[in-house]
Amino acid sequence: MKNLGKMMKQAQEMQSRMAEMHIELEKVELTGTAGGGLVSLRLNGKFKMSNLTIDPSILNADDIEMLEDLITAAFNDAKIKVDEYSQSEMAKITGGMSLPDGFKMPF
Repeated sequence: MKNLGKMMKQAQEMQSRMAEMHIELEKVELTGTAGGGLVSLRLNGKFKMSNLTIDPSILNADDIEMLEDLITAAFNDAKIKVDEYSQSEMAKITGGMSLPDGFKMPF
């Protein structure tokens, strides 16, 4: 039983660190770019966009689809960076232990 108590304490500590990480994710901002920097945007760790920059040289009413594609690509670039950052921070908390998707603590 001593090991079970120790394991539960470790699980509670991990849960606390995970909650702190989720709070920190709101403060982190990562930038995604597309078109060689013609479009850039910033997302926080919760995927909230805080800034979108479009180089005026690409504004062309006849080719709005290109602009839409660049915005989408910049968002996807930022999303990948946020996902990688989140996974890296989670690995620090879990010591590299892989947790199944949707796993909630405490048990």
